[in-house]
Amino acid sequence: MAESNFIDYVKILCRSGKGGAGSRHFYRAKYIPKGGPDGGDGGRGGHIILRGNKNMWTLLPLKYQRHVFAGNGSSGTGNRSSGKDGEDKTIEVPCGTVVFDAETGEFLCEVTNDGEEIKLLKGGRGGLGNWHFKSATNQTPRYAQPGEPAIEKTIIMELKLLADVGLVGFPNAGKSTLLSAISAARPKIADYPFTTMEPQLGIVSYRDNRSFVMADIPGIIEGASEGKGLGLRFLRHIERNAVLLFMVPADADNIREQYEILLRELEQFNPDLVDKPRVLAISKSDLLDDELISEMECELPDDLPYVFISAVSGMGINTLKDMLWSAINDESNRIENATITHRPLDGHHRVREEDEFIFQLPEDETAPELEDDDEEFDWDETAWEYGDDK
Repeated sequence: MAESNFIDYVKILCRSGKGGAGSRHFYRAKYIPKGGPDGGDGGRGGHIILRGNKNMWTLLPLKYQRHVFAGNGSSGTGNRSSGKDGEDKTIEVPCGTVVFDAETGEFLCEVTNDGEEIKLLKGGRGGLGNWHFKSATNQTPRYAQPGEPAIEKTIIMELKLLADVGLVGFPNAGKSTLLSAISAARPKIADYPFTTMEPQLGIVSYRDNRSFVMADIPGIIEGASEGKGLGLRFLRHIERNAVLLFMVPADADNIREQYEILLRELEQFNPDLVDKPRVLAISKSDLLDDELISEMECELPDDLPYVFISAVSGMGINTLKDMLWSAINDESNRIENATITHRPLDGHHRVREEDEFIFQLPEDETAPELEDDDEEFDWDETAWEYGDDK
């Protein structure tokens, strides 16, 4: 099977440029043997900048560019000439990219808008030339300021798709079939579990030339919050969705129980997901008659709207679109009022093949103590200070 082009997780090493050193130069000209200090300042180091690009939908380019280094600043020269600034490095990322520190898991920044630029790592400032240090008592300063060092950091980028509606359900619940029926997306559809191995986006047409975006993620199974199945790997893609559409097939043993399992898994992954508007769709309803539908309505949850649909026959599709559009445009669901909380990155919420390191040990485990075999040495401070190699 060919490797997918959809990459939503990368770890790269970034390093900004170091600042150039200031110049220790003295002005010399004909008939002016002692012109005084005129050393210029060093140039600043290059920045590492993130820029949002709406035309990108994956982090695939960064998968093959694991090192991003900005240019160093040049040293200053005479005649108060400043050094050249280091070249900035701009990393273009899809909208919805979240950046974490790989060593601590701390949230650093996020890029949500097209053209938005965020200075991830600042370049070092250039050092001051010796002409800054002249005074009445020190007219010939023979020293200058060195440039600031570069900042090196390993970062983790995670892509969280920006969609209006997120599909949540068990494998083979009909999520991909629904997406293919109401949008131009063509996800893979088959009669076995985990047919969808990566998220899919589709634009759903609505009345009066309006539309909204729907995201389909791989199926969630019970225990996904503990790392079972594939749902845990892609659950972050529905954290930014405005509405969650729960899909349960009509031939399920207990629709309420399956819905509660899905809701519990989302709550264990991120408690904020429970506060999002929810809609329940009972798929494959073309297998039911009116009498069975009336009996099943008594067993459905009471805390959310529901609709019986069939992607094959088109049953209830227009009603589902109306319910989703109403939930998306609800005043209480405006993005201005919504608070997006970014938790520190946890190694438990990533699959093992993506990354092998763990940020912190469990409370009941302690790091093994290393044996201290180092002997005490009497350093020759004089030789160290003056570089006397003996």
